[in-house]
This record gives sequence, C-alpha cells and structure tokens, in this order.
Amino acid sequence: MSADDNPLAASEFDTSAPRADEPAIAVVGIGADGWPGLNPRARAEIAAADVLFGSRRQLDLIPTEASSVPRHSWPAPLLPALPDLLAAHRGSRICVLASGDPMFYGIGVTLAKMLGPQAIRVLPQPSSATLACARLGWASAHTPVVSVVGRPLATILPELSDGRRMLVLSADEHTPARVAELLRHNGFGASRLTVLEQLGGPAERIVDGVAAQWTRAAGDPLNIVAVEAVRDPAAVRLTRLPGLPDGCYGGDGQLTKAEVRTLSVAALAPAPGELLWDIGGGSGTIAIEWCRTHIDCRAITFERSAARREQIAANAAALGVPGVEVRGEVPDALPNDTDPPPDAVFLGGGLTQDGLFAACWRRLRPGGRLVANAVTAESEALLVDWAATYGGELRRFQVYRAAPLGGFTAWRPQLPVTQWVVTRR
Repeated sequence: MSADDNPLAASEFDTSAPRADEPAIAVVGIGADGWPGLNPRARAEIAAADVLFGSRRQLDLIPTEASSVPRHSWPAPLLPALPDLLAAHRGSRICVLASGDPMFYGIGVTLAKMLGPQAIRVLPQPSSATLACARLGWASAHTPVVSVVGRPLATILPELSDGRRMLVLSADEHTPARVAELLRHNGFGASRLTVLEQLGGPAERIVDGVAAQWTRAAGDPLNIVAVEAVRDPAAVRLTRLPGLPDGCYGGDGQLTKAEVRTLSVAALAPAPGELLWDIGGGSGTIAIEWCRTHIDCRAITFERSAARREQIAANAAALGVPGVEVRGEVPDALPNDTDPPPDAVFLGGGLTQDGLFAACWRRLRPGGRLVANAVTAESEALLVDWAATYGGELRRFQVYRAAPLGGFTAWRPQLPVTQWVVTRR
C-alpha cells in the first residue's frame, strides 16, 4: 500500500476541476509481477504518457525502454502536495501508477473525490485482498479488510470475534509482528496469522503461525496479513453491538451504565458515515459504542474535565475507535456553523446549562435525532417541557441488578432514567 491510502474529500483540496478538453488522468494498477503482468491497454497508457507518477517501487517496475518520460515519486506527506503536483502538469498526459486496484484503498479514490470521476480513467489489477483470498481459499465477499496504512493499529479491534476471518493491509514489514502483539494483548493470542508477501510476483512468499508464539523476523514491506481469530476462553467477549460491560472502561466511574447505554445508542440509531455529538462525555461510552457499530461512524465528544478527556481518548484507543474526537466544554468547544452538522446528538450532561439544548438543536441537521437522558427532577422537568414544544417520545427506565445480601441475593435499584427521543423535522 502507499501513502495515498487515506483519501480526502474533494472539498478539502484547493484545486479547480479539469477542463473538458484536458486528457483524463490514466490510473494504472500494477501488481508485484510488474510490467509482464500488465495487459496491452495498460501498457499502452503508460507508453503514451508525458509524465509518470507513483511510488518509487511502482516506478521501478516500469522498464526504461517502455517509457522514458519524466518520473515523479510521491512526496511525503502526499495529500497536501497533490494539487500542486497535478497543476504543474496540467495539459499533459498524466499516468498515475497504483498498487493493484487503484479504487481499493488507493490513489484512484483520492483522485476521483478531488477531480471527479470523469477526470480519471482507471485500469485496475486484482487487489492484494483478492489475491490473498485466492491463495487462502476464502470467500472475498465475506472477508472484512482493515487498512492500517496511515491508520492506528487499534482499528482492527472492533472486527475481532471468535472464528472470524479478516485481512489487514500492512503499513510495512513490521505490521505482522505488531498485529500479533495486539492480538495477544486483547485476548486473541491463539489466533492464526498468515503473512502473504509480494503476492502475484516472482518473490511471492507465504508464512504463518500463531499470534501468541509469533517470533518471525520482519519480511517484505509489501505484505498483507490474514487473521483467523480465536478468542481466549477467559477473555471478555466484545461485539459491535452497544452495551459493552462497564468494566471495559477506565475512569472515575462517570459513565452511562451498560443497560441504559444500550437503549440510548439504539435510540440514536447510528448508520454508516454518520456523525454524533456526545455532550458530557464522562468516560466516552456513548461516542465509543456509536463508532464501534461501523468503521465509518464518527463522533465528537465534549467533556469539561481534562482528566476525563484523557481517559476518553484512552478508552477509545483500547476499544478500537481511536478516531473519536475529544473536545472541551460546551458551548465554547462546539464546531463552527460552517462545519458539518451532526446527524445525532446525545445530551448526557449539561441539560440545565442555559442555551445548550438550543445550540445543539439549531445545529442538528433536518431528520437528525436527539436523545437526552435525565436523572434529576430538574433535568426531567426540562425534558417534559421540550417534548411538549418539539414532540418526540418520553420514556422512563429503572434497572435493577442482583447483589449479595448476607447469604442471599437481592435486587439493587439504580437511579431511574428519563429519556427523551426526538427527530428534528
């Protein structure tokens, strides 16, 4: 994989769209087999180009007799420099080399978002994931793929469950050992790892082993890691569904308990790609479990205590969603009006703070959901008043947990929670 693995939206680039009379950028996928593995059309695109872009490894796969035009290897970081690089060659026939399938975590995705799909012409090769599934005999349609190129390794964690197979796109030759360490430290030491290097090329190599005993030296940087997950019997079972055990969270005990958390995240109804504002983060439970439901879910949590903010970040990393954004006290820390509006808002604290609800309601997008929980009489009275004005549903929950009482068992009540769920029309 290459440094272009984390594409930005087109609006984040300061570049104008190409003119209709400009030649489309050819984005050619190339495998580890290099020039011999390219079909005639891909070779023709490379041969006709005025300039070649790609990683140094990819450029070195093109023989000089096939193309003698200027070659530019990607700078690091790539994304900030990309608009100027392309602008400097505007009007030229540009060919961009990519690993395998350019639209699979590749530069093709970045260019399509940046310039529009009409500005590129993509010639894909099989992706590393496709080749890995072919070697392993795995069904590619049922094999999740997680990239750790430019992303924290912890993003693997939400995908782990006993008996599940997954592929990890490696950042470099050290990724397999880091994956093995992550598995050992998170109750999956018995998992089997298969490292597939230089897939499709003359130097292809496949090695495997068990995470708990992984001692293999670093191999080729161009590799993909296959994981057959086996959960240790004593490990806590964690899923993508809300309601993780309270003991999974570090902190001072300021958290939405598992039962109420389950009902709250369900009421928020996360969908892939949606953004949550979690007001009064505490230990970060709502934002974290929102993001665990899908890899594309995003969350900003607001917490005035600096110590709790640090704990939220630690909890998010430990539970595989390090992308949760942690901010300070509202309303000062709320995003600007020009920033994307939230798809959902959770008010778990600060209900009695003047103007807080109004600020969140104003920014909530039409069709967005707001869920507010109250445990005090004063907060509950506000929810009743708001429901009378804005509609929605009011609910009240009380959870009892069994606890020892002498030699017997008794039910211990937790504080009752009043919940308001409303959709902005």
